[in-house]
Amino acid sequence: MIDILLVPIALVIVLVMMHSWFGEKILEKGIIFTDLAIAQFAALGSSISIGYFHEEYFYPLTLLFALLSAFLIAVASQRILKLEAFIGLLYVLGASGIMMVLSHSAEGMEHFKSLLASDILFTPLDEVIKSTVIYALIALVLYKIYPKTKGFVKELLFFSLLAVTVTSSVALAGVLVVFVLLIAPAMVAISLDFKNRLFSSFVFGWFFSIGAIVISYYYDLPTGYTIVFLGALLSTAIVLFKSKKVRA
Repeated sequence: MIDILLVPIALVIVLVMMHSWFGEKILEKGIIFTDLAIAQFAALGSSISIGYFHEEYFYPLTLLFALLSAFLIAVASQRILKLEAFIGLLYVLGASGIMMVLSHSAEGMEHFKSLLASDILFTPLDEVIKSTVIYALIALVLYKIYPKTKGFVKELLFFSLLAVTVTSSVALAGVLVVFVLLIAPAMVAISLDFKNRLFSSFVFGWFFSIGAIVISYYYDLPTGYTIVFLGALLSTAIVLFKSKKVRA
């Protein structure tokens, strides 16, 4: 049992560490659905690969569409408009595009379910290693180059790096898993007002994602959806309990 769980646990440890930083920044910017829109566009690229190219060009198409959405959001962030509404439109554009593309596939709904939340219990070790290398390079750019940029360049670099991150994450875990790992840990750490928010995000993210993996294994549940459910359940409960009432 332990041997089977080691790889997915290693995967979520890495995913939580990478996504918690982006999640905190997204919450600070107040554009909560940015990651969901980018993830949906990445999934649209994956769908095109599956629906029209028999899964050839999977990674390039996934990355291309993720970067396209990142570029559009970066441009929109420099304009006077309702940014959250614009991002919402990008999300539904990507979601509807996926359904249109996969409607031509005999196994379209199965692909769609996988794109939303994959069964990471059987993720190959080499995929985890490859993604870890990609995330390490992204972290290096965030540490060395990102703080030195400003204006549109800074926004474009942020969203582009998020797009590259999401590209790997969607392929490994799915759109909904990416969303919950980005938002839930950061939101709980901010709500509980921990001094070290990033590390607190790590701990909470590891707790519910590893717990979900173990639960899904013992009760034969879909791992990705179990992570999403447990993460969303615990984070909403904690935030509601901690938050104060609006004064009348």
